[in-house]
Amino acid sequence: MRSHLILAILLLLVGGCCPSDQDKAYTKVSDESLPVPAIDCAPRNYVCYRTTVSPVIDGKLDESDWQRAPWTELFVDIEGDAKPSPRFATRAKMLWDDTYFYVAGDMEEPDVWAKLTDRDAVIYYDNDFEVFIDPDGDTHEYYELEVNAFGTEWDLFLGKPYRDGGPAIHAWDIRGLKSAVHIDGTLNRPGDTDRGWSIEIAIPWVVLKECAHRDTPPNDGDQWRVNFSRVEWQTRVVDGRYEKVVDSADGKPLPENNWVWSPQGLIAMHYPEMWGLVQFSTLKAAEKTVDFVPSANEEVKWALRRYYYAQRTHRMQYGVYADDVERLKLDVAPPEGWTWPPVVHVTPNWFEASAVNTVEGKRWIICADGDIREEAVPLR
Repeated sequence: MRSHLILAILLLLVGGCCPSDQDKAYTKVSDESLPVPAIDCAPRNYVCYRTTVSPVIDGKLDESDWQRAPWTELFVDIEGDAKPSPRFATRAKMLWDDTYFYVAGDMEEPDVWAKLTDRDAVIYYDNDFEVFIDPDGDTHEYYELEVNAFGTEWDLFLGKPYRDGGPAIHAWDIRGLKSAVHIDGTLNRPGDTDRGWSIEIAIPWVVLKECAHRDTPPNDGDQWRVNFSRVEWQTRVVDGRYEKVVDSADGKPLPENNWVWSPQGLIAMHYPEMWGLVQFSTLKAAEKTVDFVPSANEEVKWALRRYYYAQRTHRMQYGVYADDVERLKLDVAPPEGWTWPPVVHVTPNWFEASAVNTVEGKRWIICADGDIREEAVPLR
């Protein structure tokens, strides 16, 4: 017993004059950091009503159910209110039936143009309309579709966001996809003034269910993560053709504008936690309106997401994840009803952090690869 006491005293003395193993591990190796949203997560929301008559996919949106379906808010800059409002108006609307999830977009555009005609080309090199869908909101296994004014499609699937290792699977196709564009004006004809273009898309549930991990078609009240983006380039007419405006300093095209339904807070669409929330209703459009019901889980999910951002930056800068939440200096208010700070498990190459609500009997967990999920816990 006495020898153990002496050893303990010696260890305390050594610890008082030498850095701990943990301190040694925290030797800064880089100033790199993970880009993070400059705004709080406040996703826009939309109630998507059912249609009993499948619309003709022609881009015109003239069916009665389309006319009755509500429009989203006008799109904003991808970074949010910190940037100027878009030069041209963009909005979207949605419907669904047993076979398809329908999306429509309407874009004001005084000069409608397009160049790319090969399927699965990088469509955002043209002006385009883009759809992003993460059915279960875990930020993994989500879908992207881009279409230009020619109606050329590029569809891709991501098992993870690029920040978490991606990559996108470009060979993946939405089997049974339908899309069509309507030009209100003329395409690729400089010198006149167009009103714009509209797009109509039908995405089969049979494809979306492959990685949805939830019911498709959705049940009444189900909410999915969805966002829309519009890419808009600045152009000029040279010898009767549209060309992108270039920067006089380096001769490269000026950066494109990214206008979105639900702002991201940074120039990156692949942060699914910032996408909007679509709530599905079994009611027919205009039959009766229902309110969007905010999820009580969003606050704790956002708190855990901010922990994830901090851990990713810590590993970039120090080569390891922090095993002490205090070291991350998180400015996160405790989510009401949840344990906070999170319970953390860290290894050199992995971490998991969780918050628990014992009253509701559930735990939310976020992992080093950004995946976030819910688990049941025993009730008190």
